[in-house]
Amino acid sequence: MKAKQLKMILEQIPVGQMQNFCYIVADENTREAAVVDPAWENSKILKIAEKHGLKVNKILITHTDFDHIEGLKEMAGITDAVVYVHKNGKDDIKRLGISRIKTVNEGDEIDIGKIKISVLHTPGHKPSCVCFLIGTHKLLTGDTLFVEGCGRMDMPGGDINKQFESLQKLKKMDEDIAVYPGHDYGSIPSSTIKREKIKNPFLKCSSFEEFMNIG
Repeated sequence: MKAKQLKMILEQIPVGQMQNFCYIVADENTREAAVVDPAWENSKILKIAEKHGLKVNKILITHTDFDHIEGLKEMAGITDAVVYVHKNGKDDIKRLGISRIKTVNEGDEIDIGKIKISVLHTPGHKPSCVCFLIGTHKLLTGDTLFVEGCGRMDMPGGDINKQFESLQKLKKMDEDIAVYPGHDYGSIPSSTIKREKIKNPFLKCSSFEEFMNIG
């Protein structure tokens, strides 16, 4: 008897007034799902999950800025899902009154059914920033990397040195990897590492000095 072919559902969902993207990642065979960065329009997110017949049992957080976790407490209450967040963001989640928390760090893996998600710690915009590599060719970048831009470094927790290092890490990844950002700030909603190396001024930099001087 042949094993079922691994199939994935990935939905990019525009939410709220700050051009946020939330995501649903699911195993099409098991119907297990994760919601990434629930905020602003939980009813819209849950309707899409229902449309696919999914059971949301995990919530993944790219970082703990308010606009990415505004709907987290409600979503966790409705789904009873475990919240996955970088260890630097655990206290931010606990302050919301959420207790089902699992901390992650560089190199950890999260299973959504049989879908494997790898964690990359990418501080710079915020200490809790991570990117989620789904399989080998889809990368959820939160506010670390946007299409043609990157997250701000002049807010509490921002660090321009760490942001440069994080972007250099992403720059070295397979050029065919698709980039799915945390905001719809670019000319298109998603991109690739290859395209960003050509189009994104923050990835085009060859030195930290050049990176510092981008207007």
